[in-house]
Amino acid sequence: MKISPNAPCPCHSGEKYKKCCQPYHKGILPSNALKLMRSRYSAFALALAEYIMESTHPDNSDSTKDKESWRKSILNFSQNTQFLGLKIRAFNDGEEEAFVTFEATLDSGLLCEKSRFLKVNGKWLYESGDFTSADPR
Repeated sequence: MKISPNAPCPCHSGEKYKKCCQPYHKGILPSNALKLMRSRYSAFALALAEYIMESTHPDNSDSTKDKESWRKSILNFSQNTQFLGLKIRAFNDGEEEAFVTFEATLDSGLLCEKSRFLKVNGKWLYESGDFTSADPR
């Protein structure tokens, strides 16, 4: 999916795409796990399967040697899902490990997750996530 650099960023930060997630999608490394998490949400919304694959830790259960099948799975999800909102509930930063708890509003419902990120050779990667309940507020 194409998006104008001047369009609102799909991660719902309130910034323009070119000032928010686009630099990461073009190869700049996010400086922390929160920026990576937001850029991954945007990548799913924009069907950027390669970015999702490159930013996933090899120990993640979705990671597979069958890259084409994995890519197709990501594209199928992205192209058949509407990404309607993102709310960050918590961010626990660390030097080599960080956690982001978020709520993603999709057309299929609310996805709530506490994601674990690991820094490998200076690059943050999504390692795993545990589904959580919705924020009671």
